[in-house]
Amino acid sequence: MALVPPHGKDKELKPLLLEGSALADEKKKAEGLKKIPMSSMEVCDCVMLGIGAFTPLPGFMGKADWQGVCDDMKLADGTFWPIPVTLSATKELADSIGAGEEVALVDPEHGDEIIATMKVEEKYEIDKVHQCKQVYTTDDKEHPGVAKVLAQPPVNLAGPVKVLSESIFPEEFKGTYMTPAESRKIFNELGWSRIAAFQTRNPMHRSHEYLAKIAIEVCDGVYVHQILGKLKAGDIPAEVRSDCINTLVDKYFVKDTVVVGGYPMEMRYAGPREALFHALFRQNYGCSHLIVGRDHAGVGDYYGPFDAQTIFTKIPEGSLVTRNLNIDWTFWCNACNGMASMKTCPHGKEDRVLLSGTIVRKTLSEGGDLNPNFSRPEVLEILKKYYASLADDEKVDIKLHGAATGDSGKK
Repeated sequence: MALVPPHGKDKELKPLLLEGSALADEKKKAEGLKKIPMSSMEVCDCVMLGIGAFTPLPGFMGKADWQGVCDDMKLADGTFWPIPVTLSATKELADSIGAGEEVALVDPEHGDEIIATMKVEEKYEIDKVHQCKQVYTTDDKEHPGVAKVLAQPPVNLAGPVKVLSESIFPEEFKGTYMTPAESRKIFNELGWSRIAAFQTRNPMHRSHEYLAKIAIEVCDGVYVHQILGKLKAGDIPAEVRSDCINTLVDKYFVKDTVVVGGYPMEMRYAGPREALFHALFRQNYGCSHLIVGRDHAGVGDYYGPFDAQTIFTKIPEGSLVTRNLNIDWTFWCNACNGMASMKTCPHGKEDRVLLSGTIVRKTLSEGGDLNPNFSRPEVLEILKKYYASLADDEKVDIKLHGAATGDSGKK
């Protein structure tokens, strides 16, 4: 069997990253264009466009696409799409751009590197509160995704892009960062066609291991897919997380049942809608399924624990080829003497080892010990060394910041 096709009517990857002489020519031209600074999330989205992960988008969305995505989860041409991908600018900067003008999109956090060029075909203002209520189901400023939207400059710029750089990702995350073309090549070489993506921004503990192994039982393999965009305060650095994941895979999984990769995006924390988004671009990476556990891509108490699973039943048939692989809340049960889920364990909460990412970070940063059944000893050893290396002010920072999940199950 073949891999699932990329998303969209044409069913082919559409990377926007230039190569060879076209890249050299566009870089030279870009130096003389008006510079548009991007937020870190917009830089990530630009790279996702470049590598084809956001296939079939040709660039940043215009107003008709934005409206359709917010209200009906579809682009103006009817293609399913659950979360806006937009670029914003100040009114002064937007007013200085003429219709059809080409501009250079730069990353101010990394020396104003030119990431892409864009032909500005449209300038428009949006109702930010409306977007937040539609996408996040709330306009509460404490929600991290809402806060990002409300902080955006007032004018959206839209048009096709030509991507010139993958930013810091290939170098900073060497060995983890992967494009859709690369993951598809690996899956084909392994002879896989049924692949479950496991979304994570945390090290994998016993519950994550269990989720992945359930998926391996019904699929050819699992793609452990780490988010590589900017982390929130208190999160474990990508290199430590990767060390934990690679150690776990090497020691506790059968060879050639897991592929580990990473993608250049930032979390929206949009819960159910983000679960759909995660499935959509995993389709471009070649995955037939997305593991959806408890509170996938959620934060705080904004979403029900299984809203991210039920939303897949509410979208029109044919919206996505990649499907959800729903798995209940998993944990270690002392009475069962093993990993279990709410569907398989008949015992009470007093027998269950339930730990969140917040408790893990707080306990280890304070030099405390976790229940040995929560994580494999090799993973805990890596994390203990990391936390022991932190300065006191960094440990305080970890204690002050709560957790957002953003993974395939409650962490």
